[in-house]
Amino acid sequence: MKEISVQELKEKMDNNEDFQLIDVREDFEYEMSNLGGTLIPLAGILIEKDKIATDKPVIMQCRSGKRSAVAIMQLEPYGFTNLYNLSGGILAWAEEIDPTMEVY
Repeated sequence: MKEISVQELKEKMDNNEDFQLIDVREDFEYEMSNLGGTLIPLAGILIEKDKIATDKPVIMQCRSGKRSAVAIMQLEPYGFTNLYNLSGGILAWAEEIDPTMEVY
């Protein structure tokens, strides 16, 4: 599984690179803190897979990187080869990029 660090994600954001960010957490988690990605909770990832780009990099994120890894494992059999797991998830983002971000 391909992974990307929070520093690499921040660089992509700062450079306005073309990628899609998918947050696989639940609504209440997203409302507390998010990185601006599209919310598709893990339980519905296969139902909503048509919302996931196939023509550019897609970064999957959650709280710690575990649920986003599960999402990638569920999607890969459907031909997705452009998925990256955000290593450490939003916890790593809060620790390394934005210490003011509210986490739980």
